[in-house]
Amino acid sequence: MSDLLEVRGLVKHFPLASGLLQRLAGQPARRVQAVDGVDLSVASGETLGLVGESGSGKSTVGRTIMRLSKPTAGTIRLSGQAIESLSMSRLRPIRRHIQMVFQDPMASLNPRRTAGDAVAEPLRNFGLASGAERDRIVAGLFERVGLRPEQMRRYPHEFSGGQRQRIGIARALAVNPELIVLDEPVSALDVSVQAQIINLLTDLQAERGLAYLFIAHDLAVVEHIARRVAVMYLGRIVETAPTGRLYSMPHHPYTQALLSAVPVTDPDALSQRIVLQGDLPSPIDPPSGCRFRTRCPMAQARCAAETPVLRPVADDHLAACHFAAPNPLGG
Repeated sequence: MSDLLEVRGLVKHFPLASGLLQRLAGQPARRVQAVDGVDLSVASGETLGLVGESGSGKSTVGRTIMRLSKPTAGTIRLSGQAIESLSMSRLRPIRRHIQMVFQDPMASLNPRRTAGDAVAEPLRNFGLASGAERDRIVAGLFERVGLRPEQMRRYPHEFSGGQRQRIGIARALAVNPELIVLDEPVSALDVSVQAQIINLLTDLQAERGLAYLFIAHDLAVVEHIARRVAVMYLGRIVETAPTGRLYSMPHHPYTQALLSAVPVTDPDALSQRIVLQGDLPSPIDPPSGCRFRTRCPMAQARCAAETPVLRPVADDHLAACHFAAPNPLGG
């Protein structure tokens, strides 16, 4: 498979307003280092899971790839075309090929417009259909995502959370994109509804050859949909591998801790839980060297002095750790 999306050295820093005393002292402006040198790729028709704790920067990666937020540095290529610095007018036709489904389906829908209007909006914006033809396409999209065409005339508050997310998926599908960025698409839904949405996304991918960047903090969900997984910590990717290999033999201590927290049915497995000490450091002033070192049970002096790079630890398996070692805990 060829890479549909290729991201290299992606950086997104948010400047903070300087106080009077800071300016008088000539101190440099501080920045939130939300994303700090991320490399990733998504092949046509595949799903890459991007996982990590809240505050790791994974949603910022998704929004920056979508150009909802302009990158500070780095390159973003879609089908070989660099889009990171395109003007809004030049970016507009490319948006047909990359769409997004948001975490909160209610917040992503206009409460004053009907569900049918929401799904028809991309068709109208790109001039793809009008009148009866547009209504026919929207009705077909409603049916495909498990809704009834007569529900097109209802407003967002008349739907359940799962139904609203189906509307969001239908809207993303309207322009026949090649890639959909899914930002925590099931985290706000009940477990039974989560399974329905995951099954729907899997079926749509098989039918349409879609590629997904699936952003989530729930590793159990990601395991069911992703072919590969990239693990993020404090703005950087620390491990990436095919899903089965990552879950059965994680190498990075952060990945091992995340996987040990996934709920299991075996009570004996609870004794293997890795409890990380301390909280996620601030992205305003991240630790030197390895950003995970302040919570890592394996940290040594080298970890503070030298930033680890992603390096091969097995076939198609990379980890950014000076002392990366396989651990079957994630199995």
